[in-house]
Amino acid sequence: MIIVVGVGADGMSGLSAQSRSELRSATLIYGAKRQLDLLDDSVSAPRREWPSPMLPALEKLLDDAPDDVHIVASGDPLLHGIGGTLIRLFGADSVRVLPHVSSVALACARMGWNVHDTEVISLVTAEPHTAVRRGGRAVILSRNRTTPIALAGLLTQHGRGDSELTLLEQLGSPAERRLDGTARDWADHAPVDVDDLNVVAVHYLPDERMAQLPDDAFVHDGQITKHTIRAVTMAALAPAPGQRLWDVGAGSGSISVEWCRSGSGCTAVAFERDERRRTNIVANAAAHGVNVETRGAAPSGFSGAPAPSAIFIGGGLTHPDLLDACLEHLPVGGRLVANAVTVESESVLAQSYSRYGGDLRRFQHYQAEPLGGFSGWRPQHPVTQWLVVKR
Repeated sequence: MIIVVGVGADGMSGLSAQSRSELRSATLIYGAKRQLDLLDDSVSAPRREWPSPMLPALEKLLDDAPDDVHIVASGDPLLHGIGGTLIRLFGADSVRVLPHVSSVALACARMGWNVHDTEVISLVTAEPHTAVRRGGRAVILSRNRTTPIALAGLLTQHGRGDSELTLLEQLGSPAERRLDGTARDWADHAPVDVDDLNVVAVHYLPDERMAQLPDDAFVHDGQITKHTIRAVTMAALAPAPGQRLWDVGAGSGSISVEWCRSGSGCTAVAFERDERRRTNIVANAAAHGVNVETRGAAPSGFSGAPAPSAIFIGGGLTHPDLLDACLEHLPVGGRLVANAVTVESESVLAQSYSRYGGDLRRFQHYQAEPLGGFSGWRPQHPVTQWLVVKR
């Protein structure tokens, strides 16, 4: 059995009687140096620091263990912690978790926020731009002392400089410290002597949350799936939490961004041959706090890319090998959606529909524009869309 004991910044004094008893009866204790150093002399078991990388050591944890193995972890080990990794490796029946009060619970208590109304974002391994939001509140789990300043700079860069930031250090310990400010203030005058053990409570301002982004929310050169067509395309793709999209001929990456915003854990890989457009994709992903991996032209860029759950083709349909390569990489049950504007691309979709079935649709969008002293309808380019589910 693996017993994981959560420890707070207050060390042994903050542990429950059960947690103290487990540690004092342990024969071997693993953990990071910071958690191991919080144990006092009443814990006599040998202590082993995790090596780097840690995963190989975790996989062999029970190989030569005659007794139970004890692990100390920060706060609640099942909140962006080692507990979930161990359960995934060994199963829930082989892992027992004794949680401490999490840093998120402590942060919300200090802020007076409901935990269920607060997003939790870990930047321990993720890049800081993934914590950019257009509204709401979040507790950010920092990688180290550089995280709050990096986040403040990004929020200011992307028009969220009024966001209210609260730095909370050493939560629950006698050395606990709080520092309040705004993203713009911290971007211009960074706080000094920031402790590595910190979280950041963020109230994102201005609050401009919306279900679907307008076209002007994206940097683009005209190669963008427009708002109306983007809506029907997302409906056809039908993203589910945790799924990955391949966005082929991504242009501005608008479909990738909307996909990632649609559900928890959704990610995207954008394939775009034009270097300037790849730069736009990176900028749009950062502006909206999402995880989009950007690669070069398809299908050559497919090599080594993480497998997709669904594929969208927004450009490049006339490439002779592209559609076949996409279908080959699509998993059984995965959805492929392709949009075409040109006659040549439409022909490819018509042939594919005849060969594979699915749904073939055409959308015509009209925009009201001035016509003399009145208004008239100006047609946009019709869009043909093919949707197929791989069987």
